[in-house]
Amino acid sequence: MNKWIFLVITLLSQLKIEAQISDFKNVNFKNADEIAYAYKGTDLSNLPQLAYNLTDNLPSDVEKFRAIYTWVSTNIEGDYYSFMKNSAKRNKHQNDSLELDKWNKAYSSQVFKKLAKEKKTICTGYAYLVKSLANLVNINCEIIDGFGRNESSIASDLKFPNHSWNAVQLNNKWYLCDTTWSSGAYDTNTFAFEFDYNDGYFLADPDLFAKDHFPNEDKWLLKDEKTNLSEFLKAPVVYDYAFKYAVFPIEPSIMHLEVEKNKEAVFILKDLKGIDISDIFLQINYGTRVDYIKPIIERLEHNSLKIKYTFLKHGSYDVHINLGTHPICTYVVKVKKVQLKSVL
Repeated sequence: MNKWIFLVITLLSQLKIEAQISDFKNVNFKNADEIAYAYKGTDLSNLPQLAYNLTDNLPSDVEKFRAIYTWVSTNIEGDYYSFMKNSAKRNKHQNDSLELDKWNKAYSSQVFKKLAKEKKTICTGYAYLVKSLANLVNINCEIIDGFGRNESSIASDLKFPNHSWNAVQLNNKWYLCDTTWSSGAYDTNTFAFEFDYNDGYFLADPDLFAKDHFPNEDKWLLKDEKTNLSEFLKAPVVYDYAFKYAVFPIEPSIMHLEVEKNKEAVFILKDLKGIDISDIFLQINYGTRVDYIKPIIERLEHNSLKIKYTFLKHGSYDVHINLGTHPICTYVVKVKKVQLKSVL
């Protein structure tokens, strides 16, 4: 291979891997956020004017996009009932592609009307609004469709793409973000939406983003190490706090594990910010019993942490790796009885 071609390929590969918020560590987003909060409550009747108001006094594209992102995340409410209605219809028509396509087209129109009128939507509306506002100020932004996986959407639920998010081009690099999951969550008792801004989904690390997002086109993973849908669906569940603290599971790469009684189970986490390891606990659920365990933790090279715990009884355990009281990820561990070797 020509050495110059090899050099270009190598540089492009590095651009993909490094496309994340740390590229802008010297940028102060305070002004962008303040502008976004200053226009809190603005309606969506005039998107060009809103885009202008949010970005005109900001010097760089990344700050302009930050103002748009913050505004959308803190002003647009998740619509639980629309989400449930859409999920039910898509499940009903999952084996009839014509009916499913017909529903998707009809529902998209409903989504955008409700977004404009009530500032309530599902992921499609969030992604559409971010793209629209960014494009109005000449920032290249795309809607990415694919699979989103969290505590409410585990592997068995994901029979077809269920989520949308954005990719944005800044300084000739593509970055990933998700205003839907930055904005907040539903109250599990009332199903009312509660705003709770999570900055971790803004220009997220591609390796972390891939833990709960899988695009229909794998080029939008923005990383060289590819995965497939089957591997994605078998992986441990990752929670939004993983994004807040930039810590996420690396190994084991599958959620359901088997270990022998009295043998160590080992978990490896990637720690991008350098958390206080004294805050890490295991929450182990066994039937109705819940134990909070301080495991053995070792800091490794390359921003990694090794967590070790020995199960003393056989059975099936839900193992939540927590940072304080906040869950980072969940594994399901089947602890087997020790197999005795036969003596001839």
